[in-house]
Amino acid sequence: MKNQTYLNVPVILYFLEKGAQPTGTVQNLLKKAEVFKEFSSNQMKFN
Repeated sequence: MKNQTYLNVPVILYFLEKGAQPTGTVQNLLKKAEVFKEFSSNQMKFN
């Protein structure tokens, strides 16, 4: 059995662009998946 996770990147980026603030855990997962490379750095204002 494989432990796999699927990230729907277009939907994730949509919600980030709308101002969604990911939790610390989710933010770490998105960094590992390199999702933030697709999200411009001037929009990354997480608390």
